[in-house]
Amino acid sequence: MFHLLTRLFGLRPAPVVLLTLLLSLGLLAPPARAQQTPTPTRQKPLPDQQVPNPTPPPGTQVSPSTNAPGDVRPLPTIVNPPKPDGRVRTDTTTTGLQVGGTPDSVLLGANPGRKGAVETTVVYKAQDSIRFEVQNKRAILYDKADVTYGDVNLKAALITIDYARDLVTAEGAADSTGKVQDRPLFTQGAETYQAGRIDYNIKSKRGRITDVVTKQGEGFIHAEKIKRQPNGDIDGLRGSYTTCNLEHPHFYINASKMKLIPGEQVITGPFNLVIGDIPTPLGFLFGYFPTPKTNKRASGLIIPTFGQAADRGFFLRNGGYYWAANEHIGVRLTGDIYAGNSDRFGGWRGTAEMQYITRYKYDGLFTFSFNSQPIEKIFNSTDANTNPTYTPPSSSNSFALSWRHTPVPRPGGGRFSASVNLQSANGAYQRSATFNTRNYLSAAFQSNISYSKQLRNAPINYSLQLSQTQNTQLGTMTATLPDLTVGLARQYVYDILKIRPRKAYEQLAFSYNLKFQNQLTNNVPARLLNSGTVPLLGGSRDPYITPIKLGNLSQLLRNSQTGMQHDFNITLGSYTVSKFNISPGVTYNEVWYFKKLDYQYNSLARAVQIDTVVSFNRLPTGSANLNLNTSFYGTFIRKGNRKLQALRHKVTPSIGYSYAPKNLPGADAFQPLRLDGLRDPTTGQLYTANPLYRDGVPFPKFNNFIYGIPPNNSNNRLSFQLQQSMELKVRNSDDTTGTTPFNKVTLIRDLTFSGGYDLGRDTFQLEPISFSFNTEVARKLTVFINGQLSPYQQDSLGRMRDKYLWQQSKVRLARLTGASMNLAYQFNPSQGARKSAIKRDVAPVNDPQLGAVTPLNPYEDYVNFEIPWELNTAFALTYQNQGPLPARFGRVRKGPYTAASLNLNGSVKLTESLRFGFSSNYDFVNKTPAFTRLDLTKDLHCWQINGTWTPFGPARGYFVTIAAKSALLQSLKLSRNRTFLNNL
Repeated sequence: MFHLLTRLFGLRPAPVVLLTLLLSLGLLAPPARAQQTPTPTRQKPLPDQQVPNPTPPPGTQVSPSTNAPGDVRPLPTIVNPPKPDGRVRTDTTTTGLQVGGTPDSVLLGANPGRKGAVETTVVYKAQDSIRFEVQNKRAILYDKADVTYGDVNLKAALITIDYARDLVTAEGAADSTGKVQDRPLFTQGAETYQAGRIDYNIKSKRGRITDVVTKQGEGFIHAEKIKRQPNGDIDGLRGSYTTCNLEHPHFYINASKMKLIPGEQVITGPFNLVIGDIPTPLGFLFGYFPTPKTNKRASGLIIPTFGQAADRGFFLRNGGYYWAANEHIGVRLTGDIYAGNSDRFGGWRGTAEMQYITRYKYDGLFTFSFNSQPIEKIFNSTDANTNPTYTPPSSSNSFALSWRHTPVPRPGGGRFSASVNLQSANGAYQRSATFNTRNYLSAAFQSNISYSKQLRNAPINYSLQLSQTQNTQLGTMTATLPDLTVGLARQYVYDILKIRPRKAYEQLAFSYNLKFQNQLTNNVPARLLNSGTVPLLGGSRDPYITPIKLGNLSQLLRNSQTGMQHDFNITLGSYTVSKFNISPGVTYNEVWYFKKLDYQYNSLARAVQIDTVVSFNRLPTGSANLNLNTSFYGTFIRKGNRKLQALRHKVTPSIGYSYAPKNLPGADAFQPLRLDGLRDPTTGQLYTANPLYRDGVPFPKFNNFIYGIPPNNSNNRLSFQLQQSMELKVRNSDDTTGTTPFNKVTLIRDLTFSGGYDLGRDTFQLEPISFSFNTEVARKLTVFINGQLSPYQQDSLGRMRDKYLWQQSKVRLARLTGASMNLAYQFNPSQGARKSAIKRDVAPVNDPQLGAVTPLNPYEDYVNFEIPWELNTAFALTYQNQGPLPARFGRVRKGPYTAASLNLNGSVKLTESLRFGFSSNYDFVNKTPAFTRLDLTKDLHCWQINGTWTPFGPARGYFVTIAAKSALLQSLKLSRNRTFLNNL
């Protein structure tokens, strides 16, 4: 038989042994011969019939079996059969059965005339042994058993394969201590089940699993008993659902019945929440938990958050529907509803979000939110009538709109990006629908839409921007529509002329930039002539704000500013002459305006009238500059094995000269106007009698225009700067390998003095001297100081005199007019990063402080439990001494002004999972603490408690949130807050 099968099928010896054994055991029928009548169907033996043991083939041992009760003997066991070359097989516990589904392939207790139930290879192995029960048609795998059937894999301590019933059973085994080891693990595709016992029917693909634990999405399902249907659905009995990955979870949702559709959702009957094995009354009549696959987006309901707010009563917040339109677009529609009562206002809020993404091209998010509050309930509320500090919203309806579009950078292509943030002009949305301190106190919002591109094979780039700035506190808005920039990169003359570069002109180059802006604002500045000394007909001495509405559109357009600017930069190169670097340069600028101001003097009213005239105007300006700089080094070196090895002092002086003529041809920026009979209120002298105004008082034609106006005098200025730094070289006593024997220590990182001397002025030619100093001590203490020194004397009224301080009897070089100092020190046991790029392991959605489903910047700071403690201190000191203002300005400025404050923030790890943080600021001048906040964070493995308390100040209040970390159970939380919005 052995040699016959080898010749007929061309099989190797090892598989032939197995086939011979199966034929001998009656588990495999011989193949039908060609041109023969089909063999009649064999009858299934009756249960009381004995199957004779066939003669074992070579390489097998057969132990006789009996039917005596309790007699357990090993049945045919495969031993190592010799190969033709004398080698012995070693894979005795791995078997592969290929049963292709032919009628006479495998008889698993079924009619051989039908199609086989097993239609693929069954591969099984065990670490200890495999036992075949021929009579019962079973195979038992002992210790580390592993069975693979198609995409199904089963591992357990003990696996029984019953061919008669197409059933596979898996169980664990108890060790000497009674603990069950190698519990059954069932895997099919991406699904995994850990259980106490598994019964799986290969034919029907149904399964019954007890004491099961399986993971679906971010959640884990524990059930006493489940049934797996052929389509993959699972029906569970007495189960629980949790996101805690422990065998005994900290919390779970307990339900008597549940149904699981893998990759889609988990549905339960009535459930309640259990925390720490303590049942809570929190629950509902049914539960719905989406469990989408990682790469699959699904539409579904968004469960709202239930709570109570002191200002708006009971609420359902952030409930709605998510629609996965396709793989590129997702739409989220959510809303809030507030019950309110007789003395609290309710209302509602709706939010629409659309997120879009195209891989390798761009992604974006569009959000629109509308908030409505019954205004009549606001004014009838108890707080509005009894609380004197209560400020109700100015409008019952408010909105907020945002749009973010981010492209993927691509070389050679255009780049379109957008960041739009718009809110109601009165700030009602910000104050009524925002529960975060930072967002509540923010008043400025900026928007920008831009498109830029670098032309291929050309040194030209351009960008087009639409920008807008809004201040909800002041009610101002400024929009630039559009802002166009066209640039020509630096071009070398020799390259343009196609000539050979030579040293004399190889660095000669030029560049060009064009800017065009149209600016629209509702913030109209005050119109003052000569700082308010000349009376003005019409206009306003104070700035005012035009309300943004359709009826004021014509007025807003009249106040718009339009201009164009041309910048030509000519580079003459940089040259070194005897260790001095010389850099000359020439610039030419020209500004175009399309309207101007026209001044007319009314002698009867003795005031000036201003009219706006539409006309084309060009204002050319030009300048030339020359810069000279060098560097000096002073080095001190100590010999020998000493701690201090060397000191280096670097000094970099630089001198610059610039010249700009007063008026180039065509530059007509001022209109002289004779003010007959009008006196200067500061001196009491007639303007016509002042020699400075012999030709009339010059008034700017382009006052407060977008690009400003050129100065009414020439610029002939000499500038200077002295920059210094100092470093030490010290021996590294901690180095034992010789790789870093020395360390560099910075004594002075930067010490700079700068100033200028204006040769074109008649008075006050020497400009104030500015200085700055910064360094770092021990890599923790940062010091930064800057200030300004004036060389001029002051009179009793605080006015500067054109006399130097060193010319007075009490000689002084300079007078300190302003300075600031900032000191920052970090205390912590290590200098490791205190912040991490890892997102905070807390669900960012449904944040009670943000009041939105998907905040744009959730939890910027990461709570690092690895650092035992840290303390950051910052001290700021500011000094100003400009002197008192003259009384003619209607106000008197005080003398020297000093402000000092100390900021402290830090955290302490009280335990491995509990961290306390704080942030406070103290004002030494007013002797009062400023903004103070206390934070407490408790890590509960799968839960986290966050608490924030602001004890005093305008933003006083507290937030406490106990929530599951997983974003899947975002609504599973307990929140409590009371803030300045809740009228403490």
